[in-house]
Amino acid sequence: MYAVIKTGGKQYRVSEGDLLHVEKLGGGPGDAITFAEVLLVGGGDAVKVGRPMVPGAHVSAQIVAQEKDEKIIVFKFRRRKNYRRKQGHRQKFTAVKITGITV
Repeated sequence: MYAVIKTGGKQYRVSEGDLLHVEKLGGGPGDAITFAEVLLVGGGDAVKVGRPMVPGAHVSAQIVAQEKDEKIIVFKFRRRKNYRRKQGHRQKFTAVKITGITV
C-alpha cells in the first residue's frame, strides 16, 4: 500500500517503512506524528484519489532525527562594480519513518 501526502509545500509518495526527509517539523526524535493531508491512496488494483483530500485517510510516522542538510553557497556578483557577496546556508529538515497508512 502507498499514499501521496502533502507537507511543507511538497508532495511525497510514501509506503510503510520508508525513511523520508521533509521540511522541518516540530517535535523531537521518537515523537509520533500524523500527516492528515493525504491526496491519494493506492494498493493493488484499488486507487482512491482525493478531491482534494481522501476523507478519513491519514499517514502515521515517527520522527527519527532533526538535522541540517549539506551547506550550499550563495554567491552574488556584479561585473566591473567591485560587488561580491558570499553566504552559506544549511537548510533544516526532519527525518521521519513511515509507520502506517490508514484509510
